[in-house]
Amino acid sequence: MPEEAIDSLSFIRSHWTAWWILGVAHKRVQSWRSLYVCLSVLANVMVTVGYPLHLALSLFRNRTLTEDILNLTTFVTCLACSAKCLIYAYNIDKVARMEQLLRLLDERVSGKEQRAIYGNVKLQLRIVLYVFIGIYMPCGLFAELSFLFKEQRGLMYPAYFPFDWLTSTRNYYMANVYQIVGISFQLLQNYVSDCFPAVVLCLISSHVKMLYSRFEEIGRDPSINAEKQLEDCITDHKRLLELFRCIERLMSVPMFIQFTVTALNVCISIAALVFYVSEPMARTYLIFYALAMPLQIFPSCYFGTDNEFWFGRLHYAAFSCDWPKQGRSFKRKMMFFVERSLKQSTAIAGGMLRIHLDTFFSTLKMAYSLFTIIIRMRK
Repeated sequence: MPEEAIDSLSFIRSHWTAWWILGVAHKRVQSWRSLYVCLSVLANVMVTVGYPLHLALSLFRNRTLTEDILNLTTFVTCLACSAKCLIYAYNIDKVARMEQLLRLLDERVSGKEQRAIYGNVKLQLRIVLYVFIGIYMPCGLFAELSFLFKEQRGLMYPAYFPFDWLTSTRNYYMANVYQIVGISFQLLQNYVSDCFPAVVLCLISSHVKMLYSRFEEIGRDPSINAEKQLEDCITDHKRLLELFRCIERLMSVPMFIQFTVTALNVCISIAALVFYVSEPMARTYLIFYALAMPLQIFPSCYFGTDNEFWFGRLHYAAFSCDWPKQGRSFKRKMMFFVERSLKQSTAIAGGMLRIHLDTFFSTLKMAYSLFTIIIRMRK
């Protein structure tokens, strides 16, 4: 059987499709570029800017407390979603460099053990995809159901419109079409903003594991120049570090925003469930919403931890090769590599928070702390 081609870029093609729909991929559009740019600007003004704005103008001005809470949680999420999308759009050129580095790293994959590691990536990223589908589907479904089961005319999310949608049937349908299309656009923005870092971190982790395997093989085959093998592995390590720094710079501020929003929205959702909201559909929506928010950051935190672990083990791989039989030049180069690999590689969000499972649990603790403050204020 022919060996399966190694193509890490296949895992991020869906993200480029999403970016194309969102109007971010203008540099990849060959024909009708001017029309594409005009439409993307219009769509982003209408939704990326307009959607959080029309929610903000209705904050704490709704008919019931339930609507105020729903309005607040949706506004915070949509504002964060728009901010993350704009940051990714501004830094989209970094993705092209990441693709170049991934191609170079793919060319180095060989042997059954390394291909087996690559095969596990598919399973891991399929799980990541299922996690994000499991996040968005229930939230969207119960938001729609709570809207459909309303006894009176209402909006999917409480918001402000510059026209009377309550008494005019035409305006009512216009408002709801805008909200449905807008939230779909925002969900796509959220998907690509939260999923892309997790995918790239997963690919980096798998390539570090494959590099570990290549280090162990150095010097085992006398017919291959061991020093050349070592130099190639050191080059791979440099490329991995550059790829790691690229994704860190790209996701640093968006991940910091998401950590903050997650803590705030989990707190608000639980407080609303315990103290304020009694409608069954609204309660069900808030339950899934409170579960969905932490799941958005979990994959990136998990693979951030995995990256730190495997980068930190590479010096063990260097000493696992057949280095005692090699010459002085080989050993000197290996020691330089070992000294460099001892430096910890940890992704940082906003220059303050590690993209790590420790931060994931700290975010949940922060949500709990905010919740206890609400309890004390009620007393």
